[in-house]
Amino acid sequence: MEQPSERKPLRADAARNVDKIITAARQCFREHGPEVPLQTIAATAGVGPATLFRNFADKEQLVLAALSRELRQHADPVAQAALDGMDAAEGLINLIDSVMRVASDEANLLSAVAGRRVLLVGITRGLIDTMATLLERGQGQGSLRRDITIEDMVRLVAMLIGAVDTMEPGSEAWKRPLALVEDAIRTERPSRPLPAQSDIPGVSFSEAV
Repeated sequence: MEQPSERKPLRADAARNVDKIITAARQCFREHGPEVPLQTIAATAGVGPATLFRNFADKEQLVLAALSRELRQHADPVAQAALDGMDAAEGLINLIDSVMRVASDEANLLSAVAGRRVLLVGITRGLIDTMATLLERGQGQGSLRRDITIEDMVRLVAMLIGAVDTMEPGSEAWKRPLALVEDAIRTERPSRPLPAQSDIPGVSFSEAV
């Protein structure tokens, strides 16, 4: 499947339509959930269904394009700052923080590709490469454990993203598990308290025990 980054340059009017469709998709997924029909997205964008399908063959392609745009806007600048910074471990955590913020804010978009998360690798390849560079630098600086591989980091981030399903969308509940991951990958545990615990929606542990 063609990835969003592989699209050919569009005419100005076509590019505006794509932008309107992606913006509408984010709004509709937030308001209606992952099962929102494409016709609803087209109507919200103010375009006809034919225009939507001319640019996006299916919902999956539209979801990936929307997620790709959010990562470019919110994670890519953090990745560049991390590469330019002196503290690789801090940069790596900041990068994961930015990815998790997008994952939480766009939880319904992620749910639309649940079970096919491998598709996300295509739009996060650059971020993974940056993570690998920061990991190697941090290990060289002595701030990150030398026995951790980039495969470990990708799986840890995937676990964190999966945990978004247990949180209120748009919340910062992911900050606590991210802090636990930071404790695990650093050579020295940071001297700071864990972020506050949050409830799991729909689950009461006081009733379960």
